[in-house]
Amino acid sequence: MASVYKHLFFDLDHTLWDFEANSRDTLYDLFLHQRLENILKTDYETFYRTYIEINNELWSLYRIGKVTKEQLRATRFYKTFCSFHLDDREFSSHFEKQYLKICPHKTQLLPGTEELLHYLHKRYELHVLTNGFAETQMIKMAKSGLNDFFGTMVSSEVVGVNKPDPRIFKESLAQTGAKAESALMVGDNLDADIIGAQQCGIDQVYYNPLCRAHRAKPTFEVSHLLQMKAFL
Repeated sequence: MASVYKHLFFDLDHTLWDFEANSRDTLYDLFLHQRLENILKTDYETFYRTYIEINNELWSLYRIGKVTKEQLRATRFYKTFCSFHLDDREFSSHFEKQYLKICPHKTQLLPGTEELLHYLHKRYELHVLTNGFAETQMIKMAKSGLNDFFGTMVSSEVVGVNKPDPRIFKESLAQTGAKAESALMVGDNLDADIIGAQQCGIDQVYYNPLCRAHRAKPTFEVSHLLQMKAFL
């Protein structure tokens, strides 16, 4: 199977760059610095769980075009703070700016990322295909050393449509000169990465570290990134 692939497309957040760890560290630093325990009358874990639920919901709406980048950024912390009876858009906006200033500079990668990329980058053309915002994704890749491995980054923000829309996969193929039959999409999101790629005839690797049950039928499935070395 490995011989048919020439171009590997990777999702970035939650697949290579450890979004959860980096975001959690950033929020903890800000929680302490802004003395949110006193302001919100809650502990960090409760604040963090509330934020994650709201942020995930907004990202789900963003992927299907129901909210814009600007709405997502203006809303996620505002809604979180409102959950703790703090209705202050100015403070929420300041907190958002601080979060965006700090978080992309964090460098925690998911287990096996560097070893896998060292193994793959001399064998395949590697690309990033992300629904993340272009400017923050570029910082993440630069600061965490990922730029050394990838030739192209395709961002949904620049293309104008989000995964799983077939148009972003087709645009990725066009930009890289890849053909669907020789491309492989690697990602952690069943809808955005796996089903989206399937709709364009692109094989997929579902990165499922928590071994969540599902009914999808990806080409490959791994719970650890280094398991990809068995078929690539």
